[in-house]
Amino acid sequence: MKADLRSVMQERVLVGDGAMGTFLYQMGFPVGISYEELNLISPEVVADVHRRYRDAGTEIFETNTYSANYDKLSKFGLESKVESVNRAGVRIAKEVAGSKGYVLGAVGSIRGGKRTNVSTSELKRFYEQQIFALLDEGVDGILLETFYDIEEMDIALLQTRKLSDLPVIGQFAVEHVGHTLDGYTMPEAFRIMREQGADVIGFNCRTGPNGIMRAMETVSGRIGIPMSVYPNAGAADYVDGEFRYGATPEYFGQTAVQFADLGARIIGGCCGTTPDHIAAMAGALADYQAAPIVQPDLTDPKPRIVLHENVDERAGRGGQPTIVDLVKQRHTVIVELDPPRDLDIAKFMKGAEVLKAAGADALTLADNSLAVTRMSNMALGHLVQDRTGLRPLVHIACRDRNLIGTQSHMMGFDALGINHVLAVTGDPARFGDLPGSSSVYDLTSFEIIRMIKQLNDGVAFSGKPLKQKAGFVIGAAFNPNVKHLDKAVQRLEKKIASGADYIMTQPIYDPQLIVAMHEATKHLEIPIFVGVMPLASGRNAEYLHNEVPGIQLSDEVRSRMAGLEGEEGRAMGVKIAKELLDVATMYFKGIYLMTPFMFYNMTAELTQYVWEKSEHQCPTCFNPNNQLQ
Repeated sequence: MKADLRSVMQERVLVGDGAMGTFLYQMGFPVGISYEELNLISPEVVADVHRRYRDAGTEIFETNTYSANYDKLSKFGLESKVESVNRAGVRIAKEVAGSKGYVLGAVGSIRGGKRTNVSTSELKRFYEQQIFALLDEGVDGILLETFYDIEEMDIALLQTRKLSDLPVIGQFAVEHVGHTLDGYTMPEAFRIMREQGADVIGFNCRTGPNGIMRAMETVSGRIGIPMSVYPNAGAADYVDGEFRYGATPEYFGQTAVQFADLGARIIGGCCGTTPDHIAAMAGALADYQAAPIVQPDLTDPKPRIVLHENVDERAGRGGQPTIVDLVKQRHTVIVELDPPRDLDIAKFMKGAEVLKAAGADALTLADNSLAVTRMSNMALGHLVQDRTGLRPLVHIACRDRNLIGTQSHMMGFDALGINHVLAVTGDPARFGDLPGSSSVYDLTSFEIIRMIKQLNDGVAFSGKPLKQKAGFVIGAAFNPNVKHLDKAVQRLEKKIASGADYIMTQPIYDPQLIVAMHEATKHLEIPIFVGVMPLASGRNAEYLHNEVPGIQLSDEVRSRMAGLEGEEGRAMGVKIAKELLDVATMYFKGIYLMTPFMFYNMTAELTQYVWEKSEHQCPTCFNPNNQLQ
């Protein structure tokens, strides 16, 4: 007889399995089919995936039934097979798990974060139908995963409790610390689910280990029951028509112990994870001694109220040379400051003032980077320009607007006198904070450059003549952190051929790469702004290296940042950034500084450092106020 699952979780950490859907995708099964139907038509394939995870050390197996409900299956004409698909999924998993493994019936969110027309009564009916089949076929518990709001999780949990007293694991999909989509803090959400009868509460999907760890820290030690975590293998990157995940098995092995220290008693993997990731975690947890689960402290602190600061309004724009004009004559510094994710702009505007005083030539504002909703960079760009006189440089993502919206957006920028833009593809919406939203992608990054250039010729996207010409200065993005730099440069040449006026790179953490990039791009006729982002902590370094597409840190940099947090971490991050700037300013006049976590004093210090070095190299070229001599 297997030990009772609830008792086992009180004593030790159990290793879950990894992704089913993305692993089937890697095996060649295309996006757009029902992976759950494979339980019926290709059970040997599903069994093979389960076996690979079993051999890697999995103790808890999820059935291949995540979307096996009436609503999801009906999109494939399979609504009549809800029961057979779920029962087959349980049988396959139980056969592989054997007498020692635990099988959980996987039940996914139906609404998926969307405000769909699936009514509450329909949700109850759909969940009851699926969960009954899973329970009747003999699962060891139910896993409710990738839920975005309390309302839907509560419906699924109550339907389960109507049918069984088996263990129920409930997992939310949130971005970093965050809230549920219906506005609950994570401590509030965990408290409600515990009171409703969940045996284990945790997180899965939406983010990699770093983001889930941050979310865990807000509730760790406060819920009185075990936690579960199934992180993604970092953020997905779309390369050569395929989705790829960058977090390595070694990284998952390291973070598994940290998850256990925070109270996780079930640790597995979600999108992008493979048997190799699970094997690394199983190895790291082999001798782990779990601490007792403490009694809950469910008091949720009152929210801290942040008062808006007064911001002096300053006039002053117009008559400025473009950054392309400036960088031909002297070192030129662009600093990125992320628009806020809420309605309070006081800190952002204070940061803009500080960076203006430090001598930044332009303040660049991303367009909902990583598909996370932020305040409009058009509105903030106008405020920065109007109140500080600092030039705004705004990003334009292909993801969020169709052709109509993109031209309308650009016409608005022209009317506001904002003429410096950076054209980017944009991260897929499904990986952001509103996964139910759509990615548009009417245009590629090449096409959007050409279309904006067309506005400069006085021609609308439709080909209709305009009454006047725009004057946009258009930048393009470049990622040199690749295996084959020459191929990346060839892609960059196509962006230049499309009309790009300047280039801004992803952050670089290797001085030798800066030199190599100079050699590979010295034939190009437009300026390149070298990206440097100071690291804020050791954890930040590991997150960027393992989970963010397009960023690679050298072993030497990771070693220097390891274990450093707070002021100590930021100080080391600035020191490393200065060393990179020592090299970058020797080979490039354009510098692009990215502000981490709104620590604008870090990038202000680095901006001043560029001026100090430049004055030493050419004291008659410029002064800290950016006035040409």
